[in-house]
Amino acid sequence: MSTFFQELAKKLAERWVTLLVIPGALYVAITGVGVRLRHPHALDYTRLRAILTDASGWIGRQPSGSQAMVAVVVLLAAAGVGLLVQAAAVVTRTVWLGLWPRLLTPLQRWRTESRQRRWLARVGQRRTLEHAYPVANRTPEQQRRIDTAAARVNQFALAEPGRPTWMGDRIHALEAVAMNRYGLDLEFAWPRLWLVLPETTRTEITAANAAFAAATATGTWAWPCLLLGTIWWPALLVGIGIGITGWIQARAAVADLTGVSEAALDLYGRSLATALGVAEADRVGPLTLDEGRQLTTLLRKGR
Repeated sequence: MSTFFQELAKKLAERWVTLLVIPGALYVAITGVGVRLRHPHALDYTRLRAILTDASGWIGRQPSGSQAMVAVVVLLAAAGVGLLVQAAAVVTRTVWLGLWPRLLTPLQRWRTESRQRRWLARVGQRRTLEHAYPVANRTPEQQRRIDTAAARVNQFALAEPGRPTWMGDRIHALEAVAMNRYGLDLEFAWPRLWLVLPETTRTEITAANAAFAAATATGTWAWPCLLLGTIWWPALLVGIGIGITGWIQARAAVADLTGVSEAALDLYGRSLATALGVAEADRVGPLTLDEGRQLTTLLRKGR
């Protein structure tokens, strides 16, 4: 057991350093530089070199105890910044998933309706092509045009948009598919479904969720950089770059997460129905609409 706890402590220390100390220390360093340079001397290399020389010289002249104290203060400041950024990750997640506060309801409604109109327009283009090119005498080139139109619809949203952001609509589409295809209210069904999933499937979903959490943490570092950019404009560029990087990673992670989750629903929805006595144990195939509705009624418990 002692070996186990030593390894656990080592992993926790590595995670603490990776997530908090290293990015926090970098931010503390660029903050110190930015506060000294500011806008008028933002890219003044001579001034920057003088600042770094003075700082290193001052530290070198201090006794060893004072140097250790400076190191501790820097580490604490880095960890503190890291903890604040981790707390702010909730804001980033809320923005990206379209779960905006009530104060932004008019903007959220406008954005959602705009996405709905654009999605319906793309669906209309696909249906126009399908009607123009009947299946009986459809050529490969005509089928390719229809497939391209369908791909444009799916790239925009996998179901009629219900949230103001692309990532939020991926989650919404998963819920819509569960309800419309299987009659299953995923809000109540998912915790039970999770318990009947095999370990390999849960591992895949957990990995995708961890990737989204990591991308959110990355993107959240954009906020303090943008704040620093108000007095030192190069930090503004850094913040924009970090935000875009995290956003791209988050989109990919959400696509993986919802794709694997929908596959789990397709493959193991019947396992949940069997476990709760809604479906017969010897039946195979995806969950039927009637079985899903029975499950939803059972799992909601009148709520």
